[in-house]
Amino acid sequence: MTNTTTTGPPTRPEHQEPSPRFTAHTPTTATGRARDALTQLWDRHGDNVSAMTRTMAGSPSVLEGYLDLSRAMKRTTLSRPLSEQISLSIQQHLDCAMCLTAHTSAARAVGLSDDDIALARAGTATDPAAAALIAYATQVHRAPSTVTGQQIDRLRRLGHSDRQLLDVVALVALNHLTGAFNLVAGFHPEQETAS
Repeated sequence: MTNTTTTGPPTRPEHQEPSPRFTAHTPTTATGRARDALTQLWDRHGDNVSAMTRTMAGSPSVLEGYLDLSRAMKRTTLSRPLSEQISLSIQQHLDCAMCLTAHTSAARAVGLSDDDIALARAGTATDPAAAALIAYATQVHRAPSTVTGQQIDRLRRLGHSDRQLLDVVALVALNHLTGAFNLVAGFHPEQETAS
C-alpha cells in the first residue's frame, strides 16, 4: 500500500478563487455611521460602489477614514500622473494585484505610457525630479526613519514644495491602506477595480 500522506498545509490551485473573507455590505446591511456613509455613496454611484468600499463598511472607522483621506488627496498639489506613478510604486512593493490593475488603468487614462508605468513600478521615472519624488515616496513607505534632511533639501532644489513632500506621506498612507485592505480581504483583479 502506498503512503499518500503529505507534509505541510494543503495548497489551493492558483486559478481557484477563495471565498470572501468579510461581508461586503449594502446600505441595508451596514449599521450606524457606516450605513450613513455607504448610503451617500450608493446615492451617487449605485451598484458601482466597489467591493473594497462595501467591505470597509464592516468598520465605520475604516470606511470613514478611507473616504476622508481619499477626498483630501483629491486636493493635493501633486499632478495626477505623478500621483499614479507614486501609487504604482507603492502597490508594486505591497504586491496588491488588484490595486496595480486599478492604478495601471488610471495611469493610462492620464497619459502615462507603458514605459512610464513599468518605470514607476520599479520605483523611478525618466524625469529626474519625478524619479526623486517616487524614490522618496517608496522610502517613506519602506523605511521612513531613514529619510534625511539632506534628502528633503535635494527634493526642494528639484522644485518640490513642502506641501508636496507632505502630501506624499499621506498618499503613501492611502495606498498602504487600500493595498493592505484588499490583500487581507482576499480581493483579486478579476473581481473589480480597487477603488
